[in-house]
Amino acid sequence: MITLAYGTNGFADHRLADCLALLADLGYGGVALTLDHMHLDPAAPDLARRTAHVARLLDRHGLDVVVETGARYVLDPRRKHEPTLVSDAGRERRVDLLRTAVRVAQDLGSDVVHLWSGVLPPGTAPGTGHERLRAGLEEVLTLADAAGVVLAFEPEPGMLVERVDDVLRLRGDLGDPAALRLTLDVGHLTCVEDEPGADVVRRVGDLVAHVQVDDMVRGVHEHLELGTGEVDLPAVLAALHQVGYDGLASVELPRHSHAAARLAATSIRALRDAATSVGVPVRPAGPPAERSGPPAPVPADAPAREPQESR
Repeated sequence: MITLAYGTNGFADHRLADCLALLADLGYGGVALTLDHMHLDPAAPDLARRTAHVARLLDRHGLDVVVETGARYVLDPRRKHEPTLVSDAGRERRVDLLRTAVRVAQDLGSDVVHLWSGVLPPGTAPGTGHERLRAGLEEVLTLADAAGVVLAFEPEPGMLVERVDDVLRLRGDLGDPAALRLTLDVGHLTCVEDEPGADVVRRVGDLVAHVQVDDMVRGVHEHLELGTGEVDLPAVLAALHQVGYDGLASVELPRHSHAAARLAATSIRALRDAATSVGVPVRPAGPPAERSGPPAPVPADAPAREPQESR
């Protein structure tokens, strides 16, 4: 059964405690927590103590969690997403971040850490990039496997690993490790894959460990509000249900923090409507003792769009 969730990278202007309370009030059952300066900074002092505090908040609100590592400037204040596992220099800093993410996931009671490859530097041969990627992953996989944590690799448009089949080849090169699985962004399926998104899900469903949800149009890597692009959300949710996926389906709108509260409300309505239209059950929200009841209602007065909002 799918758990509806929202990514904290779309709540950059909110305190984490406020974000989690708001999501729980709306009826979400999970959160995709990006390690970043505004919520849970992986580089600041007392990480263990701060992580324990976040764990208590998650438990209070009955939210499951996946740890994400795609923060833009958490490692370098000048270069977006750098260094990565394929960078010319500094790759060990990305490896250290991923190791930290595995330990944070353990402390939060999560068994999934999200990651991606990074953009290949200009002038670097793809073969060199893949060698760097495999070497870095091998280091993190050892820790993840021992910790019982899955690395959910996201194919990202424009990066060295940008399609689902690229991840499958990477897994094969590494010996198909059980601790290396897939993050599927349903918008990316529409943006870059040759097959319909639902067909991709059915083909690789046994490897899916995390799902990100957004809308998108073919050939344009821009995360859009649900219902404003070309993603067939009901079909994708039906395919996820068909393959037995039981993890988080996390709304991924990292450039929409200016409208986070509104979009969290409209997105859960869109997700529920899509799921209901194809008979896909979603996990009831709330602490475990309360999850036998119906999900909390979504406020009916949230406007569909507010174009006057400032970014």
